[in-house]
Amino acid sequence: MNDMKQKEQAAVLAAAREEIDRIDRESAALFERRMQAVARIAAYKAECGLPILDAAREEEVIVKNTALIEDVGLRPYYAEHLRSAMRVSRRYQSRLIPNGSNATVLTVELGDARYDITVERGALARVRELFRLDRRVLIVTDEGVPAAYAETVAAACRLPLILTVKQGEASKSLETLERLLTAMLEAGFTRTDAVVAVGGGVVGDLAGFAAASFMRGIDFYNIPTTLLSQVDSSIGGKTAVNLAGVKNCVGAFYQPRAVIIDPDLLATLPARQLSAGLAEAIKMAATCDAALFRRMEEEELPEILDEIIIGSLRIKRAVVEQDEREGGLRRVLNFGHTLGHGYESAASLGGLLHGECVALGMLPLCSERVRARLLPVLEKAGLPTECSLPADEVLAPVSHDKKADGDSIRFIYVDEIGSFLERRMPITEFCRTVREKLV
Repeated sequence: MNDMKQKEQAAVLAAAREEIDRIDRESAALFERRMQAVARIAAYKAECGLPILDAAREEEVIVKNTALIEDVGLRPYYAEHLRSAMRVSRRYQSRLIPNGSNATVLTVELGDARYDITVERGALARVRELFRLDRRVLIVTDEGVPAAYAETVAAACRLPLILTVKQGEASKSLETLERLLTAMLEAGFTRTDAVVAVGGGVVGDLAGFAAASFMRGIDFYNIPTTLLSQVDSSIGGKTAVNLAGVKNCVGAFYQPRAVIIDPDLLATLPARQLSAGLAEAIKMAATCDAALFRRMEEEELPEILDEIIIGSLRIKRAVVEQDEREGGLRRVLNFGHTLGHGYESAASLGGLLHGECVALGMLPLCSERVRARLLPVLEKAGLPTECSLPADEVLAPVSHDKKADGDSIRFIYVDEIGSFLERRMPITEFCRTVREKLV
């Protein structure tokens, strides 16, 4: 009886596998036809200068087609299948659409929020193709960014409005945010309009939060113009302003629709700003990519700048995709920031840049063998490795840090290049340990 039952089960299994094989053969033919249609769409987009990613339409197709599945329990799996197919289609279109360059397109996948980061020298000139600008668009920039960058974006918009804020951290305020929101309200912006940031991290944080807040959220695009913002704040969706002297304590996670990273925009950046941006790239390599860190040790940094940008973005994309809202893994990106924010607060009158503070903040929170490799790379990048600020002033903001939890604090520690540990200790013990290394 058992033998008979086993034979029946084997027959059922064989029939099921044969059915799957038949469907797979049919699917292969349908896939080829589908990609031929995708190629025709790519040709049309190339001719009309349209962006590859149309997130709204993709979501509409997913909702409509998923409803065709009668088995409700299977619908989430079919939606996942459609998203995968659309991702493949976008990559195929990226290959087919000629752009006269070697653009690297990194797609960030965050469930329903999907967007492309185009890394390409000269990509600003293709902003009409990469962003949807046939509507009202608020272009936010600052006084330190060459006006030509925002004007290039404006020329590609149907109804542009450029708003220039003062350069510096002081612009990340509720007052400046109100100015942006009021400008959109008075210009008749609606939920179908958009905001484009053209500037560094301050502009990106401010413009992104304005987009997240206006009408409960409108489209946001980002064109970072500093190395720091290109490798770090351009991806991940953190938007915020400062309040009562505390950094980024009012904000939202709000993902952009698309990002353009044009290394040519760094040509007008002062050498010190380039160095500050390299600090974030060094941080990511030290925690997550030993091979990239080794290249930084062995090669001239300006000669591999594009590779550093792309490598940093790939690290941050992988982290953000796994932990969008900093519930776990994303805390690795805080290496150097726990103390870095303290340096920023203590040096508010001394003029240390964010990246310089991150560089200083990494050194006390790594092993001696890591420190021995980190020091020459930081020096090679033109970053400070020591500071005369009093330890008490640097440590004072620690208790207000977002990573503080009651009487203890979490922080990232690097014991070996390319890996990291998350540690937690009482704030008093943390301050005592760090103070000994700062003195």
